[in-house]
Amino acid sequence: MIPIEFIFRMVEGGGEFIHNSAFDALAINVWLIWILPMIGAMISPLLNKVSKRGRDISPAIFAFVSATLSSTLIPVMLEGDEIHTQISWINSIGIKAGLLADTLSIIISNLVAWISFLIIVYSIGYMKGDRDLARYWFFMLFFIGSMQLIVLSDNFLMLFFGWEGVGLASYALIGFWYRDRSKDYVGRIDHYALAIPQFTSPTHAGMKAFLMTKAGDIFMITGIFLIFMHTGTFEYKPLIEDHTWAENMHTAGLLIPAAVLIFGGAIGKSAQFPLHEWLLEAMTGPTAVSALIHAATMVKAGVYLVARIGPIFFIAADIASAQFFEVVAWVGAITAFMLASQAIVNKEIKKVLAYSTGSQIGYMMLALGIAGLSTSFVEGYSAGIFHLASHAMFKASLFMIAGGLLHVAESRFMDDMGGLKKNMKKSYIAIMAAGLSLAGAPIITSGFWSKDAIFAALLESSYVFAPVLYVMAVLTAVMTSFYTMRMIGMAMFGKKSKHIEELEEHSHHIHEVSALMFIPFSILAAGTIIVGISGPFVEGFIHERLGIFLTNSYGIEVEHEEIKLNWIAVISSLVSFGIGAGLGYIYYIKRAANPEVISKNAFTRGVYKFLENRWYVNSIYYWLFVIGPLFIARIFWKYFENVVVDGINPALEFSMAWWSKIVRYIQSGVVQTYVYAFGIGIIFILIILLSV
Repeated sequence: MIPIEFIFRMVEGGGEFIHNSAFDALAINVWLIWILPMIGAMISPLLNKVSKRGRDISPAIFAFVSATLSSTLIPVMLEGDEIHTQISWINSIGIKAGLLADTLSIIISNLVAWISFLIIVYSIGYMKGDRDLARYWFFMLFFIGSMQLIVLSDNFLMLFFGWEGVGLASYALIGFWYRDRSKDYVGRIDHYALAIPQFTSPTHAGMKAFLMTKAGDIFMITGIFLIFMHTGTFEYKPLIEDHTWAENMHTAGLLIPAAVLIFGGAIGKSAQFPLHEWLLEAMTGPTAVSALIHAATMVKAGVYLVARIGPIFFIAADIASAQFFEVVAWVGAITAFMLASQAIVNKEIKKVLAYSTGSQIGYMMLALGIAGLSTSFVEGYSAGIFHLASHAMFKASLFMIAGGLLHVAESRFMDDMGGLKKNMKKSYIAIMAAGLSLAGAPIITSGFWSKDAIFAALLESSYVFAPVLYVMAVLTAVMTSFYTMRMIGMAMFGKKSKHIEELEEHSHHIHEVSALMFIPFSILAAGTIIVGISGPFVEGFIHERLGIFLTNSYGIEVEHEEIKLNWIAVISSLVSFGIGAGLGYIYYIKRAANPEVISKNAFTRGVYKFLENRWYVNSIYYWLFVIGPLFIARIFWKYFENVVVDGINPALEFSMAWWSKIVRYIQSGVVQTYVYAFGIGIIFILIILLSV
């Protein structure tokens, strides 16, 4: 990890400012934003020995201070300025450690910081009494510091350190309950598809996440070093200022492969097709972990990476970059559609939210991809960042609410809930607010405006296949609003399930969650409504700020015009919400029709099974990459190692013993015998020489 001594160098005045800015005095804040959570992580085990209360309170303090420092950078964004500071790092090859606080990184840093703080506060109540809290706080704070390092780094190398840091924290927290109790599994225990279990233990899920994200990381580091080989730098700024490297790489046929390889890292971290399967089973971790890492922050790291490198390739490679943006757009569209279709049939509340997360990130990737395929780059770019911010709020809120429902119902399955709104009115209001934002309820929710912005960007794009992507996006919106209403209806409406009735018979009182848990998710739920009510103004603000940022930092020409509603996009948003939410209301809230009617038709039953079995992608992966290789390895072991390798060893042993006996017999110790053998050898050599 980057040495902590950097902070002391900054204090001593050892930092180098790349340009003279009125905000250079805030450079120390930029360093502290990511270093303070790291310090908090390191002292958590020590506090565990001294004071349990101090151990549980200190993470909130460190997270709050880090968030406050992030907020001090907001004036920099408002002025369209930036803070770029560097410190010597690897002098032998001229590599510096540096941070870049510009409009993009300041927006994302504040989202990460404040949502992380709220989830840390929530965790104090949610994780109360857990036996391994010191480990939990260490990895939560370590994750926050690593994520901020990703966001604030001014170069690929430091970003990759943070990238691996969040990967380690994710692995540790997904498998946090490593004793693998059945109640900590995800999936129905008796569910198989193509003979592959569709249920997962925490340790297995953690390892699966580690391996699948590492596959993306290998692609990413390969792409980074391809660029380094042609530029001699890991920094973003030189790549923007001089485009010679892009021309040379394009001539060599390496530019688009390098860009797509780097995007491979984003596919892994952001759980996009085809490396999406790990996220669906990462729900074995505590729900607070899901809210922080797998909804609001880490899975957004891939989106941030594309947002950071996208403009570089757009301005450096001109028309040659179109293929890269096509890959981004199609990966996003396919992921959004695929995971939304799977969410409409799943019965685990956290897993529905996991499917939804991957799907909504697909929307963001689609927006960033279409930005590079349009005449106005800022349209799709600002739409993607707007949806990132909107989704971070409502999805983190929904995960935390889900954690409360799991606590109360003592089950992860929604059909074990039902009727909870009577006893959990505050949680009901919050889940309706955040859920409506996910569903894209018109006018009053942030989700409506951010999805509408993506629809508008698709409609206004000149890309030849934009209409196909648009249809996929609208169908995804229909499914999103349906599974959201289905989730709320199954958990909050109707009669109490038999499971809840049995709990109440055993004196388990259904009650509202504590204030420590309720306040954080309520703040985020309210935030989605506040942003929704002021949606056009917020969208216009993000569009304006990012437009100035793209012009000042990348030289991308942006026409600074007022945001105008695209009425086709608005109507599409309204219709998709109306269809999806309407069906969800009829079947799961009002319960005017029985959804089990689907099982009476062979075709619909087959479709249901196909979706429930995750398009069989997970099963195919296990056959191809786990069972298949293991089968080959067993064959290799049985017929090669056992027969050939194990056969060679005895044969070698026998032959050496046989030759040793011959040598022993030759060594008689009689001098006349040695002279006789020597003479024969001389004669034999003479015969050979004379014959030649």
